[in-house]
Amino acid sequence: MKQTKPAMARMARSSLLISMLGRLWGWTVTLTAIMALLCTAAQAHAAAPAADKDLARFTQLESQWNDAHLRGDADALDRLWADELRVVVPRMTPLTKAEALSFFRSGRMKFLRYETSELGVRVYADTAVVSGRVRRSRERAGQVVEDDWRFTKVYVRTGDAWRVVAYHASETGP
Repeated sequence: MKQTKPAMARMARSSLLISMLGRLWGWTVTLTAIMALLCTAAQAHAAAPAADKDLARFTQLESQWNDAHLRGDADALDRLWADELRVVVPRMTPLTKAEALSFFRSGRMKFLRYETSELGVRVYADTAVVSGRVRRSRERAGQVVEDDWRFTKVYVRTGDAWRVVAYHASETGP
């Protein structure tokens, strides 16, 4: 079958058009992939300052917690602790906020050292989980006791303030 010149020209144009569409599709896929990577990088970059801000906020709250223990400042602890607070630490029965404040105000124990380190912070809307290590020295009944614990605190945001609702500590181990 013999083709005419106009038919051959149409076929050549169709072939050229298909080739151009193929290249255009390739560029579209490439540009879409680049845009997806840029968006992912931008989101990761935006999340980093938020995580840094959270770490700074809870590091400050840890300092307030530690300072209050060292100064024997029950009023500061009262402000840091939510009414629903539950404290679970080694060698003591679990305590409510009222029980912990009562024990603290009794003066039966004085802290000589109270330091936290290795902080990890995770914020989930109005709840935050802070974990780390606490090393403390305390005097009780004339004896100095050293504690080296791993801890987890659960904070809840109430209005503009963060309050501790749960504190759990366990021995660090060997």
